[in-house]
Amino acid sequence: QVQLVESGGGLVQAGGSLRLSCAASGRTFSRDVMGWFRQAPGKEREFVAAINWIYNINYADSVKGRFTISRDNAKNTVYLQIYSLKPEDTAVYYCAADPSIPIPNWGVARAYAYWGQGTQVTVSS
Repeated sequence: QVQLVESGGGLVQAGGSLRLSCAASGRTFSRDVMGWFRQAPGKEREFVAAINWIYNINYADSVKGRFTISRDNAKNTVYLQIYSLKPEDTAVYYCAADPSIPIPNWGVARAYAYWGQGTQVTVSS
């Protein structure tokens, strides 16, 4: 059974940092595109970042310079390091994976086959 399990969320003050993790299981994900999305209350799910197996990376413009995505294929895990957190970063952060998404579609949520349950990030001002 394929599972993606996010962890690392929490309540932090503005300006703080967090590292989110997404552990994949059920098969190897070393060749998958791994992505992070987030959804704030009352808003649509939005793309944050994605990385493929040869370490091409894309970021949403809104997070460039503050978010870093990385992966450890030996651990079947993808990470999202977040610096300089802002209250507008408050959202549920979701991990997603898919074996084959072309780079132009990395920001399209429905293109991903597998999703985690999400981890809440709350940033206080």
